Amino acid sequence: MENETRTVEYSLTETVHSLRPTDINGYGRLFGGQLMQWIDEMAGIVARRHSSGQVTTASVDNLVFKKGAYINQILVMIGRVTYVGRTSMEIRVDTYVEDEHGTRAMINHAYVVMVSIDKDGRALSVPGLDVRTESERAEWEGGKRRYALRKERRKEGY
Repeated sequence: MENETRTVEYSLTETVHSLRPTDINGYGRLFGGQLMQWIDEMAGIVARRHSSGQVTTASVDNLVFKKGAYINQILVMIGRVTYVGRTSMEIRVDTYVEDEHGTRAMINHAYVVMVSIDKDGRALSVPGLDVRTESERAEWEGGKRRYALRKERRKEGY
């Protein structure tokens, strides 16, 4: 995999959930823990597709709740690789509520770092990322900054 690269589109993943009573908290909104589980699963799927192997969650870098979602609403989640290191992949997961006309309103976005691993849990190298559009390049540059910030925070004990 040394020189192999894959496009963002290669592993782009979209999933849809219909919010049910078991997904709702005591305040009548989507339970944040349920959304976090779905985000982690989405990031894992995207990372497995990009790396063609097993992965594990290394960190959730940013998780921003913008507004609530409610019972019977349709939730759309889109995951994409934004940055890759030697063994890690940063995955952005955007979550939307979709109305009956197909209009989407963002309710959450998150960055999750996944690491490719072998059967013994040792880190494996991953393919590079072939960024092709301006928005992909902007995410890549942001990913470089977030990577450096994560590295600095580890030095500080976070």
